Amino acid sequence: GELVGVFPEGFKGIGKLYADRYKLQRFGRGGFVSAALRTGTPIVPVAIVGAEETYPMLADIKPLARLLKLPYFPVTPTFPWLGPLGMVPLPSKWLIEFCPPIPTDHLTDSADDPLVVFNLADQVRETIQQTLHQLLERRPDPFGP
Repeated sequence: GELVGVFPEGFKGIGKLYADRYKLQRFGRGGFVSAALRTGTPIVPVAIVGAEETYPMLADIKPLARLLKLPYFPVTPTFPWLGPLGMVPLPSKWLIEFCPPIPTDHLTDSADDPLVVFNLADQVRETIQQTLHQLLERRPDPFGP
């Protein structure tokens, strides 16, 4: 009876270099799809443009990340150069679009079928990616007035 928000890219999504922003990474194993299939609830893809400019990662210092047991150690225009102040997100303009729901109630018996889960996850990913392209075309300068 409640809404659930999922970011299926996981750490891969927030650990992308700035040059790779808005190129969706592969989704995980489709746990969000299996949950939707088991409950027969629709999946509502959401595309967000603007978030990937808040911490533009220019580099990832992998040896330092391994040493600190982190998924990545980002280098941004402000971090680590400004210390803790460099962790303050940059302001950016955001566009958020809710895509048409993808029904799952007709597939409830297929929640354990890896092919169905993969195909539905891929449909969600493609829907979000295409919507991101459309939003990026209409978005103004992310940092401008």
